[in-house]
Amino acid sequence: MPNTLKEMDKVDLINIGRLAHILKGLSPIEFETLEVLLDDEASKTISQSLNELEAGERIPIDEW
Repeated sequence: MPNTLKEMDKVDLINIGRLAHILKGLSPIEFETLEVLLDDEASKTISQSLNELEAGERIPIDEW
């Protein structure tokens, strides 16, 4: 067992185990959503797009 795991508190290990269990239970769509939420650049792009949409600055799909 790596030294870092030996040094961790048992509570920390339980929390990591719980997190692993939750992650394994995610559907592919939920997992992809989590990846986007954790990606700062993707989150900024989505926020910018939403702001542009609200301001009426969107580009119609037929003009892409």
